[in-house]
Amino acid sequence: MKRIVLFSGGSACRTINIALSRRQVHLTRIVPAWDSGGSSKVIREKLGILSVGDIRQALMTMAHGEGCSGDVVRICNTRLSANRGIGEAWKEFLFYAEGRHPLLERMEAGLRGAILNYLKTFASTVGSDFDFRNGSIGNFILTGACIAHNGDVNTAIFVFRKLCGINGNVWPSSLDSDLVLSATLKNGSRLAPQDVITRLSEEDAGIGIREIELTREQGQTPSPNPAALEAIERADLIAFGPGSFYTSILPHLLVDGIVAAVERANCPKVVIGNILQCRETLGMTLRDVVTAFGDRWQQSGGSGELPFLHVLGNRLLFPFEKTVGVFPYLADDLPEGGGYEIVLDELEDAWNRGQHDGDLVADRLLAIASSGERAAGD
Repeated sequence: MKRIVLFSGGSACRTINIALSRRQVHLTRIVPAWDSGGSSKVIREKLGILSVGDIRQALMTMAHGEGCSGDVVRICNTRLSANRGIGEAWKEFLFYAEGRHPLLERMEAGLRGAILNYLKTFASTVGSDFDFRNGSIGNFILTGACIAHNGDVNTAIFVFRKLCGINGNVWPSSLDSDLVLSATLKNGSRLAPQDVITRLSEEDAGIGIREIELTREQGQTPSPNPAALEAIERADLIAFGPGSFYTSILPHLLVDGIVAAVERANCPKVVIGNILQCRETLGMTLRDVVTAFGDRWQQSGGSGELPFLHVLGNRLLFPFEKTVGVFPYLADDLPEGGGYEIVLDELEDAWNRGQHDGDLVADRLLAIASSGERAAGD
């Protein structure tokens, strides 16, 4: 069984995650821990804990890919209403926390008890004046588990996986709870935190990002998650992407020890290009993305050689600029002789323009993993 490690963000690699989960592989997602928007932002500001939103989203994708569609997963994938008052949202939360939801009522007693315990732990910690609106029940359960296990995020994830029946792993690349992502634009302007960068204005997107920083509040270097390092060490293939390049993929290289661990891993490494440009990469090509990745790798202590053996990109079939919505396709302009193997294929989902065909990408990744195994055997 191949061990695949996928450095990713949230929804961009969903189809690939699902496709890999349906094959005979052991998949580990390594996700950001610096999300500062949405439901995660409210929880993080209230409790000062690591952001759990991307973790929960990746776990739910893993559950879907593995065919875990039971009542626990349905509860964890539920959101509270967004358009009610704070008091009404609290009452809606209690409908779950008191076990009155029909899905909870019909659960086996041990499962129901664990979920209610974590929801009540969360509620007693944040108080009834907390803004539950549009909150994810899964985020509340995962945070409650974290609180119940003395702030140990890895243990909370382990428990959450067992509750949902998930086999794959999801780990944040760092366990630090005070990470702040910032970006410096090419005109010198600085943007922070992560959700501000993600919401780049049209003007700032046109200027472009020059560099990013990932720091802790006291200025320390972000420390690595031991579980992530172990997964890297045991991997048969390590892939970076797809996802938001400057907010979900590249920042992993700024976590102390990640670059060194990937370099030590005796397996193929792959960069997966996005299908489309986005606000973060407007005007960039696949060549620009690969160059920026390599530059950041070396700045983070990597060796002089590029860290990856393969670049997997979408082959464009038209000689003119084409868009999906407002964003153009990412040009496949990689030159030969760049020190890596270029794997270009028609990777776009035929039914969802601008998204990867998860099965095609999974097939290419497993073929690369197998070729790496043969090379090691030779």
